[in-house]
Amino acid sequence: MNISEIVTKMIKYSDGNLHDINHFMKVYAYAKTIGECEKLDSKTQAVLEAASILHDIACPLCRERYGNTDGQHQEMEGEILAKEFLKDSGYPDEFIERVIFLVGHHHTLRNIEGMDYQILIEADYLVNADESNYLEANIRNVMEHVFKTETGISLLKSIYRLR
Repeated sequence: MNISEIVTKMIKYSDGNLHDINHFMKVYAYAKTIGECEKLDSKTQAVLEAASILHDIACPLCRERYGNTDGQHQEMEGEILAKEFLKDSGYPDEFIERVIFLVGHHHTLRNIEGMDYQILIEADYLVNADESNYLEANIRNVMEHVFKTETGISLLKSIYRLR
């Protein structure tokens, strides 16, 4: 299974939920862009792209089971669903385990280790800031305390007209 096949399978998995599909496609686009601009090695880039597509895989289940898409529930349920989604994908165990880890931590903003993790956090925030109409003060705070990549910071400043 390649990245395009993961996208196609995830769109089908989303069962016509346009918000979910549009969200993960935007996160994927930002993650791919940031990763390439930051010159990730091809293996890390592939893990990042797969994780960005799958990061919210638990949202439908969480809506049904918990009545919301709380980050803690997403992380917990997402690990299980991502593992199932990627079984028989042909990817090495190390790749799958890292994707599962990222899906299971994409709302955890502490102890971020690895450029794939950092970029997934940044890409998801770029999309969430728009979709949830975050206030400028929140965006500035996250830029100063969470964002680390030159590309992510540049995108955030450009999109939200920050100086």
